Amino acid sequence: QRHGLLAREYCNKHLALSVLKSQAGFYIGTVGDEGPCSRESLEYFPTETAAHRALETDTWTQRSEP
Repeated sequence: QRHGLLAREYCNKHLALSVLKSQAGFYIGTVGDEGPCSRESLEYFPTETAAHRALETDTWTQRSEP
């Protein structure tokens, strides 16, 4: 299982990647006890299924900064 690079670098948290939703669409990010921590994917995906597929097949782009 992969973990969020931005969550580690900017929030000092070791959080698993997951599919999250915002008003812009679905994205790959991290969530902790306090709620969403980081948006890791550069892309927004039109559906939850598309985001899960990108995460599972590693076909998404890692953001370099928050």
